[in-house]
Amino acid sequence: MNCLLIEETELDRETMRVRLSGRRRRHADEILKVRAGDQLRVGLVDGPLGQGEITALDREVLELEVVLDAEPPEKLPLQIVLALPRPPVFRRLLSTMASLGAESIMVVGSARTEKSFWQSHVVEPEEIRERLLLGLEQARDSVLPDVQIHRYFEPLVDEVLPEAIRSRRALLAHPGSAQPCPHAPGEPITLFVGPEGGFIDYEVERLAGIGFEAVALGERILRVEPVIPLLVGRLFG
Repeated sequence: MNCLLIEETELDRETMRVRLSGRRRRHADEILKVRAGDQLRVGLVDGPLGQGEITALDREVLELEVVLDAEPPEKLPLQIVLALPRPPVFRRLLSTMASLGAESIMVVGSARTEKSFWQSHVVEPEEIRERLLLGLEQARDSVLPDVQIHRYFEPLVDEVLPEAIRSRRALLAHPGSAQPCPHAPGEPITLFVGPEGGFIDYEVERLAGIGFEAVALGERILRVEPVIPLLVGRLFG
Protein backbone atom coordinates (compact mmCIF):
# COMPACT_ATOMS: atom_id res chain seq x y z
CA MET A 1 0.00 0.00 0.00
CA ASN A 2 1.63 3.24 -1.18
CA CYS A 3 -1.45 5.36 -0.51
CA LEU A 4 -4.18 4.76 2.03
CA LEU A 5 -7.57 5.43 0.44
CA ILE A 6 -10.48 6.88 2.39
CA GLU A 7 -14.17 6.76 1.53
CA GLU A 8 -16.14 10.00 1.60
CA THR A 9 -18.50 8.50 4.19
CA GLU A 10 -15.56 7.85 6.54
CA LEU A 11 -14.28 11.43 6.57
CA ASP A 12 -15.52 14.04 9.05
CA ARG A 13 -15.37 17.17 6.92
CA GLU A 14 -15.50 19.52 9.92
CA THR A 15 -12.43 18.11 11.66
CA MET A 16 -10.83 16.44 8.61
CA ARG A 17 -10.38 13.34 10.72
CA VAL A 18 -11.07 9.72 9.87
CA ARG A 19 -11.23 6.53 11.90
CA LEU A 20 -10.38 3.29 10.11
CA SER A 21 -10.46 -0.36 11.10
CA GLY A 22 -9.95 -3.67 9.33
CA ARG A 23 -7.46 -4.18 6.50
CA ARG A 24 -6.12 -0.63 6.37
CA ARG A 25 -5.54 -0.43 10.12
CA ARG A 26 -3.79 -3.80 10.11
CA HIS A 27 -1.59 -2.79 7.18
CA ALA A 28 -0.54 0.46 8.86
CA ASP A 29 0.24 -1.34 12.11
CA GLU A 30 1.69 -4.68 10.99
CA ILE A 31 3.32 -3.83 7.65
CA LEU A 32 4.16 -0.13 7.78
CA LYS A 33 4.72 -0.27 11.56
CA VAL A 34 3.67 3.34 12.01
CA ARG A 35 2.97 5.03 15.33
CA ALA A 36 1.07 8.09 16.53
CA GLY A 37 2.55 11.23 14.97
CA ASP A 38 3.73 9.50 11.80
CA GLN A 39 2.61 10.68 8.37
CA LEU A 40 0.93 8.54 5.72
CA ARG A 41 0.10 9.27 2.09
CA VAL A 42 -3.67 9.29 1.79
CA GLY A 43 -6.31 9.87 -0.83
CA LEU A 44 -10.06 10.35 -0.98
CA VAL A 45 -11.73 7.84 -3.29
CA ASP A 46 -12.56 9.69 -6.52
CA GLY A 47 -11.04 12.82 -4.98
CA PRO A 48 -7.72 14.49 -4.11
CA LEU A 49 -4.59 13.04 -2.57
CA GLY A 50 -2.68 14.33 0.44
CA GLN A 51 -1.13 13.47 3.79
CA GLY A 52 -2.56 12.07 6.98
CA GLU A 53 -1.05 12.41 10.45
CA ILE A 54 -1.76 9.50 12.78
CA THR A 55 -3.42 10.80 15.92
CA ALA A 56 -4.22 7.39 17.42
CA LEU A 57 -3.44 3.77 16.62
CA ASP A 58 -4.48 0.75 18.68
CA ARG A 59 -5.57 -2.83 18.10
CA GLU A 60 -8.94 -1.70 16.77
CA VAL A 61 -8.70 1.72 15.15
CA LEU A 62 -6.39 3.91 13.10
CA GLU A 63 -7.25 7.61 13.47
CA LEU A 64 -5.90 10.23 11.07
CA GLU A 65 -6.08 13.97 10.59
CA VAL A 66 -5.79 14.54 6.87
CA VAL A 67 -4.89 17.32 4.45
CA LEU A 68 -6.10 16.68 0.90
CA ASP A 69 -4.36 19.17 -1.38
CA ALA A 70 -2.93 17.26 -4.37
CA GLU A 71 -4.45 16.15 -7.65
CA PRO A 72 -4.38 12.44 -8.54
CA PRO A 73 -2.34 11.39 -11.58
CA GLU A 74 -4.00 11.63 -14.97
CA LYS A 75 -5.48 8.47 -16.41
CA LEU A 76 -4.09 7.01 -19.60
CA PRO A 77 -6.33 7.51 -22.64
CA LEU A 78 -6.89 3.76 -22.48
CA GLN A 79 -10.06 1.72 -22.53
CA ILE A 80 -9.53 -2.00 -21.93
CA VAL A 81 -12.02 -4.59 -23.14
CA LEU A 82 -11.30 -7.87 -21.40
CA ALA A 83 -12.80 -11.27 -22.14
CA LEU A 84 -13.55 -12.67 -18.69
CA PRO A 85 -10.71 -15.02 -17.64
CA ARG A 86 -10.60 -17.50 -14.78
CA PRO A 87 -11.78 -15.85 -11.54
CA PRO A 88 -8.36 -15.83 -9.76
CA VAL A 89 -6.78 -14.24 -12.84
CA PHE A 90 -9.59 -11.70 -13.16
CA ARG A 91 -9.20 -10.73 -9.51
CA ARG A 92 -5.51 -9.96 -10.00
CA LEU A 93 -6.03 -8.24 -13.34
CA LEU A 94 -8.52 -5.77 -11.87
CA SER A 95 -5.83 -4.46 -9.53
CA THR A 96 -3.28 -4.45 -12.35
CA MET A 97 -5.49 -2.48 -14.74
CA ALA A 98 -6.32 0.07 -12.05
CA SER A 99 -2.66 0.52 -11.12
CA LEU A 100 -1.70 1.00 -14.79
CA GLY A 101 -4.10 3.94 -15.07
CA ALA A 102 -6.79 2.62 -17.42
CA GLU A 103 -9.66 5.09 -17.62
CA SER A 104 -12.32 2.44 -18.25
CA ILE A 105 -12.74 -1.33 -18.40
CA MET A 106 -15.34 -3.46 -20.16
CA VAL A 107 -15.64 -7.12 -19.22
CA VAL A 108 -17.32 -9.46 -21.68
CA GLY A 109 -17.98 -13.11 -22.33
CA SER A 110 -16.40 -14.74 -25.36
CA ALA A 111 -16.64 -18.14 -27.03
CA ARG A 112 -13.92 -19.52 -24.74
CA THR A 113 -15.24 -17.97 -21.53
CA GLU A 114 -16.52 -20.73 -19.27
CA LYS A 115 -20.13 -20.11 -18.23
CA SER A 116 -19.23 -21.00 -14.65
CA PHE A 117 -16.96 -17.94 -14.43
CA TRP A 118 -20.06 -15.72 -14.28
CA GLN A 119 -21.22 -17.52 -11.12
CA SER A 120 -18.12 -16.41 -9.20
CA HIS A 121 -18.41 -13.60 -6.68
CA VAL A 122 -15.44 -11.88 -8.37
CA VAL A 123 -17.83 -10.34 -10.91
CA GLU A 124 -19.99 -8.77 -8.19
CA PRO A 125 -19.72 -4.95 -7.99
CA GLU A 126 -18.37 -4.81 -4.44
CA GLU A 127 -15.66 -7.37 -5.14
CA ILE A 128 -14.65 -5.55 -8.33
CA ARG A 129 -14.47 -2.25 -6.48
CA GLU A 130 -12.33 -3.69 -3.70
CA ARG A 131 -9.81 -5.07 -6.20
CA LEU A 132 -9.68 -1.78 -8.08
CA LEU A 133 -8.98 0.08 -4.83
CA LEU A 134 -6.05 -2.22 -4.10
CA GLY A 135 -4.56 -1.32 -7.47
CA LEU A 136 -5.09 2.39 -6.89
CA GLU A 137 -3.39 2.17 -3.50
CA GLN A 138 -0.38 0.58 -5.18
CA ALA A 139 -0.19 3.33 -7.81
CA ARG A 140 -0.89 6.30 -5.50
CA ASP A 141 -4.07 7.08 -7.38
CA SER A 142 -7.56 7.70 -6.06
CA VAL A 143 -9.88 7.74 -9.08
CA LEU A 144 -11.68 4.51 -9.90
CA PRO A 145 -11.85 3.46 -13.55
CA ASP A 146 -15.33 3.04 -14.96
CA VAL A 147 -16.23 -0.67 -15.19
CA GLN A 148 -18.99 -2.18 -17.31
CA ILE A 149 -20.00 -5.84 -17.43
CA HIS A 150 -21.27 -7.22 -20.74
CA ARG A 151 -21.96 -10.92 -20.48
CA TYR A 152 -22.57 -11.49 -24.18
CA PHE A 153 -20.22 -10.78 -27.08
CA GLU A 154 -22.73 -9.99 -29.84
CA PRO A 155 -24.60 -7.12 -28.13
CA LEU A 156 -21.27 -5.57 -27.15
CA VAL A 157 -20.01 -5.64 -30.73
CA ASP A 158 -23.31 -4.52 -32.24
CA GLU A 159 -24.47 -1.89 -29.78
CA VAL A 160 -21.62 -0.68 -27.56
CA LEU A 161 -18.20 -0.87 -29.19
CA PRO A 162 -18.92 1.05 -32.43
CA GLU A 163 -19.68 4.17 -30.41
CA ALA A 164 -17.03 3.46 -27.76
CA ILE A 165 -14.19 3.36 -30.32
CA ARG A 166 -15.24 6.51 -32.13
CA SER A 167 -12.20 8.83 -32.26
CA ARG A 168 -10.01 6.08 -30.79
CA ARG A 169 -7.63 3.56 -32.27
CA ALA A 170 -9.06 0.08 -31.69
CA LEU A 171 -6.54 -2.74 -31.20
CA LEU A 172 -7.18 -6.46 -30.78
CA ALA A 173 -4.43 -8.36 -28.97
CA HIS A 174 -4.22 -11.53 -31.04
CA PRO A 175 -1.12 -13.75 -31.15
CA GLY A 176 -1.92 -14.93 -34.67
CA SER A 177 -1.50 -11.45 -36.14
CA ALA A 178 1.46 -10.56 -38.33
CA GLN A 179 1.14 -6.88 -37.36
CA PRO A 180 3.22 -5.90 -34.32
CA CYS A 181 1.69 -3.81 -31.58
CA PRO A 182 2.46 -0.14 -32.34
CA HIS A 183 4.86 1.72 -30.10
CA ALA A 184 3.59 4.92 -28.43
CA PRO A 185 1.12 5.89 -31.18
CA GLY A 186 0.11 9.02 -29.28
CA GLU A 187 -3.64 8.62 -29.52
CA PRO A 188 -6.49 7.27 -27.36
CA ILE A 189 -6.63 3.49 -27.46
CA THR A 190 -9.30 0.83 -27.02
CA LEU A 191 -7.50 -2.43 -26.34
CA PHE A 192 -9.39 -5.72 -26.56
CA VAL A 193 -7.63 -8.60 -24.79
CA GLY A 194 -8.98 -12.11 -25.21
CA PRO A 195 -9.33 -15.08 -22.90
CA GLU A 196 -6.45 -17.39 -22.12
CA GLY A 197 -7.56 -19.72 -24.93
CA GLY A 198 -7.52 -16.85 -27.42
CA PHE A 199 -10.19 -15.62 -29.83
CA ILE A 200 -11.97 -17.84 -32.31
CA ASP A 201 -11.81 -16.80 -35.99
CA TYR A 202 -15.40 -15.55 -35.97
CA GLU A 203 -14.68 -13.12 -33.11
CA VAL A 204 -11.59 -11.77 -34.87
CA GLU A 205 -13.62 -11.23 -38.05
CA ARG A 206 -16.49 -9.51 -36.20
CA LEU A 207 -14.17 -7.14 -34.41
CA ALA A 208 -12.22 -6.39 -37.59
CA GLY A 209 -15.54 -5.55 -39.20
CA ILE A 210 -16.14 -2.66 -36.80
CA GLY A 211 -12.59 -1.30 -36.98
CA PHE A 212 -10.33 -3.32 -34.69
CA GLU A 213 -6.75 -3.99 -35.86
CA ALA A 214 -5.30 -7.34 -34.78
CA VAL A 215 -1.81 -6.89 -33.31
CA ALA A 216 0.69 -9.13 -31.54
CA LEU A 217 3.73 -8.89 -29.28
CA GLY A 218 5.66 -11.55 -31.16
CA GLU A 219 5.55 -15.25 -31.86
CA ARG A 220 5.19 -16.40 -28.26
CA ILE A 221 1.72 -16.99 -26.84
CA LEU A 222 1.61 -15.41 -23.39
CA ARG A 223 -0.80 -15.57 -20.49
CA VAL A 224 -3.29 -12.75 -20.06
CA GLU A 225 -1.66 -11.44 -16.86
CA PRO A 226 1.69 -10.39 -18.36
CA VAL A 227 0.17 -9.40 -21.70
CA ILE A 228 -1.74 -6.39 -20.42
CA PRO A 229 1.24 -4.65 -18.74
CA LEU A 230 3.43 -5.44 -21.76
CA LEU A 231 0.89 -3.94 -24.17
CA VAL A 232 0.32 -0.86 -22.04
CA GLY A 233 4.05 -0.30 -21.70
CA ARG A 234 4.46 -0.49 -25.45
CA LEU A 235 1.46 1.67 -26.26
CA PHE A 236 2.20 4.41 -23.74
CA GLY A 237 5.94 4.18 -23.28
